[in-house]
Amino acid sequence: MEHYAGYVRKPFYYETDKMGIIHHSNYIRWFEEARVDLLDFLDYSFDKIEADGIIVPVLGVSAAYKEMVRFGDEVLIRPFINKYTSTRLHFDYVITNQATGKIVTTGTSEHCFMSSETKRLVHLKKQHPELHALFQAYDALDQEMRN
Repeated sequence: MEHYAGYVRKPFYYETDKMGIIHHSNYIRWFEEARVDLLDFLDYSFDKIEADGIIVPVLGVSAAYKEMVRFGDEVLIRPFINKYTSTRLHFDYVITNQATGKIVTTGTSEHCFMSSETKRLVHLKKQHPELHALFQAYDALDQEMRN
């Protein structure tokens, strides 16, 4: 299994605020874009997860802004699995300015897996072993990369 290199993003002008910097709310959207892109990279798209009857609600999200991002900058958003259990998935994010190499934002998000039909918690290990094995293998790869 190959490690995901990250999601490259050029901010749009409409994402700026009156000070000419990217408005803080957009980083949360960028985290989601990177998660969706990671799933595509792993060849288990969000569409496939939803077709399997699973929804993945966000339980919490945070962002820490270290440097400004402006229109015209290009950033690399790297999502890392911080923790995976059969029912929950926690990500860490690092956003780096491509030109300077500086970390501009870090963040986290927490998710659970639920049945789209019953709205009850899903244990991937029992109910979707293929997806469980994928997250477990990628989590191990992420932990190896971080150490």
